[in-house]
Amino acid sequence: MMGQVQISGSHPGSPCCGSSKPEAPCRMGPMATPTHGHPSPVAAPCQCQATEAALPDSFSFETRCLHADGHNKPMNSHVWPIFQTSTFMFDSPDQGADLFAGRAEGHIYSRIANPTVQAFERIMANIEEAAGSVAFGSGMGAVSAATTPFLKAGDTILIGDTLYGCTVSLFTHFYPRFGINSVAVDTSVAENVERAFAEHPEAKYVYLESPANPTCKISDIAAISEIAHRHGALVGVDCTFVTPYFQRCLSLGADLVLHSVTKYIAGHGDVVGGVVSAKTKEQVSAVMAWRKDIGAIMSPHDAFLVMRGLRTLPIRMEQLNKNGLAVARFLRSHPAIVKVNHPVFEDFPNHDIAVRQMSGFGSTFSFEMKSYEAAKALLENVHLAVVAVSLGGVDTLIEHPASMTHAAVPEDMLPAGLTRSLVRISVGLENSDELIADLHRALDLVDQRK
Repeated sequence: MMGQVQISGSHPGSPCCGSSKPEAPCRMGPMATPTHGHPSPVAAPCQCQATEAALPDSFSFETRCLHADGHNKPMNSHVWPIFQTSTFMFDSPDQGADLFAGRAEGHIYSRIANPTVQAFERIMANIEEAAGSVAFGSGMGAVSAATTPFLKAGDTILIGDTLYGCTVSLFTHFYPRFGINSVAVDTSVAENVERAFAEHPEAKYVYLESPANPTCKISDIAAISEIAHRHGALVGVDCTFVTPYFQRCLSLGADLVLHSVTKYIAGHGDVVGGVVSAKTKEQVSAVMAWRKDIGAIMSPHDAFLVMRGLRTLPIRMEQLNKNGLAVARFLRSHPAIVKVNHPVFEDFPNHDIAVRQMSGFGSTFSFEMKSYEAAKALLENVHLAVVAVSLGGVDTLIEHPASMTHAAVPEDMLPAGLTRSLVRISVGLENSDELIADLHRALDLVDQRK
């Protein structure tokens, strides 16, 4: 009889074993606990309680990126296979009923859970030191899922006053339709958050980016988390700009952390996706339930590509950080540049907080030119940098936030520094001397047009 292809190890929020009824052996060996140096069995009893990450936190970040999905992969595969299927077979009607009732462990339908996607989620939960992670089909899917399940009509969400444009649109255009009020706060000053709670005691959530897109505004995650928790509110942080390699938001006190994995985590410009990681299993379950009903799922193939990107995340982030610093220092020295927004500089606001809560700065930052015309001319004259939105890839991208990524931000929410003369750059892995030479040539052309 054809049996269900079953991967051992339950996932928070998915159907799991709830009966003492003996289970048929899984066709694929257990993968929650790696057997380093030993082959995994072709078939083994289902280990339904094996929910912990494969490697303990005592292993380095680099090692966990490579091995947190364990060594007992299906069919002894070296890398996780792509389970490109919409649905999974049941051995019997009773087994199907048990799976839907949560009395048995297994897979039902890929919108609910897919083995390839779950493998990526396990790695993320491990490197975030989270209770669990939930993957999405886009970064905005992650933004929605990190906030909406925890809010209801009549609640207020305090949002950072510098956020990605579509995030602002979600909070200011759509949430009010459902009776959820959003209040913009300059979270770079923790006392502002305290005052906002005094004015809005109904606030249930604080949402921020740090570093913020596109000005790299830094917020004190630990201080804000302490304030929010004292008022009974949750804290969610978008950490896309620096990834968990440089900043561990949950360890700093946040309740949920999210990333657009489109950016640094996947890292090659060929995936659109997002992920939310949470501190408690209850929060993970709430996010998973939201994804199940909304359907903002990550595809198995995208999960495979993101896992491939994760394996080189540490080495990419190290080199990107070095290249980003070299370019930022060059730009700061050029007469065509008015200001460089990069936390590495000691005169950058909250530089002390940045170096305390981050171990690196990534490679995405912004800089101010003398006019919109100058900014436009720069984008027209660069050769190596690609004029495109997004960030965190292997090659350098450059864009104009006011007319592109942040065009949806309403006038009354335009953050200080988001001007028409602002340019955002995501420095890639090109030779930094060659990249600087190209920027130098383009900037000199701009400066000659004065």
